[in-house]
Amino acid sequence: MSAAEFFSEAKRLNLKLKVSGAGPSPAHTLDNEALFQLPLLAMTILAISKGLSKPELPEIGRLVGECLERTVAGFKGSSQDIGWSGNLRIRTIKALTFLESTGQVTIDEATRRISATDLGKKVYNGAIDGESLLAVSMKTIELSYQYIRDEAQARGEVK
Repeated sequence: MSAAEFFSEAKRLNLKLKVSGAGPSPAHTLDNEALFQLPLLAMTILAISKGLSKPELPEIGRLVGECLERTVAGFKGSSQDIGWSGNLRIRTIKALTFLESTGQVTIDEATRRISATDLGKKVYNGAIDGESLLAVSMKTIELSYQYIRDEAQARGEVK
């Protein structure tokens, strides 16, 4: 049954949906702040875990923060070091948990490295297709991550 058929049949049967609006919202709903940040954080995790240089689980919060700090104009030169934000790290783990539960990333048990799955790469590539603001931002985040890795390698910190 198509949506048009469904609504036609509901109208024919005079079905009505009663919604009181009273009572508390379910505890599992996301607030506006989470709805804004989790998709951005999830896309950032996909951006840095899809390439050859896989991030390690313990450093994902810091890496996401550094990438955003280098990419988002509002964070550049900020007095806050977003890479060390506890709030950001908690939300990054929530985004990572979402990605893992939906099969978009995997975490290697031996190396603790995060890798985007084929599904995660497909979702990411769909988002960066074209020249939208999201596409340009994600491509910039990819470059930021590569610069972070290059700088760490120059300091001798990359394994």
